[in-house]
Parts: sequence; structure tokens; C-alpha cells
Amino acid sequence: MTVACIGAGVIGGGWAAYFLARGFDVAAWDPAPDAEARLRRTVDAAWPALTELGLDEGADRSRLRVAGSLAEACAGAAFVQESAPEDLALKRAVLADLVAATADDAIVASSTSGFPMGEMATSAADPSRLVVGHPFNPPYLIPLVEVVGGPRTDPAVTRRAADFYRGIGKSVIEMDRELPGFVANRLQEALWREALHMVANDEATVEQIDAAITEGPGLRWPVHGPCLTFHLAGGEGGMAHMLDHFGPSLLAPWTRLAAPELTGELRDAMVTGTAAEADTRDFPTLVAERDRAVIAIRRAVETARRASP
Repeated sequence: MTVACIGAGVIGGGWAAYFLARGFDVAAWDPAPDAEARLRRTVDAAWPALTELGLDEGADRSRLRVAGSLAEACAGAAFVQESAPEDLALKRAVLADLVAATADDAIVASSTSGFPMGEMATSAADPSRLVVGHPFNPPYLIPLVEVVGGPRTDPAVTRRAADFYRGIGKSVIEMDRELPGFVANRLQEALWREALHMVANDEATVEQIDAAITEGPGLRWPVHGPCLTFHLAGGEGGMAHMLDHFGPSLLAPWTRLAAPELTGELRDAMVTGTAAEADTRDFPTLVAERDRAVIAIRRAVETARRASP
């Protein structure tokens, strides 16, 4: 089976590496003049982590082919992963081209981080084969994929896409309806906006905010999500007791969900704070550090679950 990856940036390159690790032939296309070099660097950088997690039979980086055009990349592909930049007009044009360039039974999935398929499929001659397959960065390492169709997507296509992702080892949220930003990004965005508020108001530093998660609730979330974590916070009474006891605190001004104005001052504070936290660690060092940590966390959680009575 051939998978086509359209767009070879950070997300598209991560997808290409993951599909190769699952034993597929991968045909990629990106209009940037340096796309092939960047893509092969991304695949090479991801391969040690993918090897440690386990390669499928037939996994081989030599099965990556960089095509000269979108149509060439799609020729013979049964599944297409589109990872073009987050520009609605561009997404509409690319998805229309992909529908025209693929076989009638090929699935075209978009890596969009927020656009509903109903907004992106407006120019496609046949939107029934278009579905969102939203990954998390880096796609070769983070298992989550959010799958949702648009109003004109064939429900059978949505199910096939979800089954495809599950079959290659992804953890799939198959959404019942379109929601801008999907599920995980909306949760992530709420936390991100509150962090920006705290920095903008000089209430906390970038380093303090990151430590508050990595040394606090972030250590619990790989095992239990926020809802089950709060359920356990209620003791034997569970979520009901937690809500009865702590419900009034929801009225307290603990969070501000409206986004702050991204002023030059706030931007500079975020950039400077992040640089200070990174200290002497450059980008490749931080990527390798992250990959090792995520692998260790995932394995630890799997071991704990297997040991549960």
C-alpha cells in the first residue's frame, strides 16, 4: 500500500516517518525547493525513536519517494495525508486538487489543527472522501489522532479513516460532530491562553508555568485525564463529592478564557522566557530530550496498566 504525504514540513515530515515505520511505501510532495532535503532530515531524526518503539515488517526509509508534483505523489495512493500550511484558501485549493488526483476509493485526510472539514471542502468536486485526521506534534511519536468528517463526508469514509489509523497504532478520537479546534486543541488552547495572561500580567514566568505542569498535574495526565483525576480528588465519593465540595470555586476568578492581546511586549516576554528556560540546549538537543522522555513515560504507563489487578 502506498500512502501519499502532501506537505513536508514538521507535521507532514513526521507523518511520512511514521508511515514508513509502519511498512508503507510513502510518496511525498511539497512545492518548497528544499522540501526533499528537509523531509529526509526529519525522517532520519525520527528514525531512532521509531526504532526504539518498534518497526513493523518492511519498514525502510528507502521506501520514501519524493514526487515532482501533487498528481504524481497521489498516483496509486490508497490514503492521502494532507499537511499544508494552516491557510483556509490554500486548504480548499489543495483538497480540491487531491480529490481530482486520487482514485474514487482513496481517502484524503487533512492534518488541519482547527479548520472544520465543512469549511475546507467547499471547492472539492467530491467531498465525500474528505476527512480530518488531526495529529499531535510530532506525529511519529504522539499517538493521538482526532478524526471527524464534514457535512458532506460519507460516514463510511470517516469510519474507514479511523480504522486505518487504529490499525497502524494510533489512538483515535472519532468525533461525533464538527467542532472548530476539535477536542484536544481546545483544551490545550485554554491552558495556553491562561499562561499568556499570567505572563502578560507579570503574575508568573514562563519557567514557573512550565514547571507547574511538568512537576504537577502533567505527571498525572499520562495515566488519567483531567476528568478522572478530579474524580479521584473526590475520594470515595468520587466526582459527585468533588463537585459538591469544590463546585463553588468555579465562580472564583481562577482563569480568564478570553485571549489576551498579543502585544510586542507579551511576545518578547514569551520569547525571552523560553530562551532562558532552554538555556544552553539547542533545538536538536531539546527534540532528542523530548523524544526520550515521551518514550519513557509511555512505556511506564503501559507497564503500570498491565500490572493493574
